[in-house]
Amino acid sequence: MEFSSIVLMEVDSENKFVKELGSYRIEDGGELIRKLFYKEDKVFIQYYPGRDVEDWEYSALFDFFDLDIFEEKGYIIEEKDDEYNPIWVVSIKYLEDRTKLSEKLSEVSILFKKQIELAFEESNENKEEYLEENGVEIEE
Repeated sequence: MEFSSIVLMEVDSENKFVKELGSYRIEDGGELIRKLFYKEDKVFIQYYPGRDVEDWEYSALFDFFDLDIFEEKGYIIEEKDDEYNPIWVVSIKYLEDRTKLSEKLSEVSILFKKQIELAFEESNENKEEYLEENGVEIEE
């Protein structure tokens, strides 16, 4: 089944669901969204790599993921390293105009997908270094 849309829920100060704000179509990158919610006039989009990562990949993905690209476009992005997989949380201002908000969600999702793909590529190119850092002996 192909990913096509996601529901935006409002949460209260205790992170409990209050109500549904709408469904948004996200065509590319939406499959990498782990959570999406509205709180205090902001939309928070929590992304993950799309699969469980190996131990060595965990730190490599954080090292090679380019946060600056998001910040240059005016997005606030934070890394969360307290989960089983690396997580990135992007926050954007909530827009009443559903079309504009949908465009922003799509833009961020496309940007995230591109950056995580690049981070995986760079990680794989540096795999031996990260395996060594994690104490894994490399067979020659």
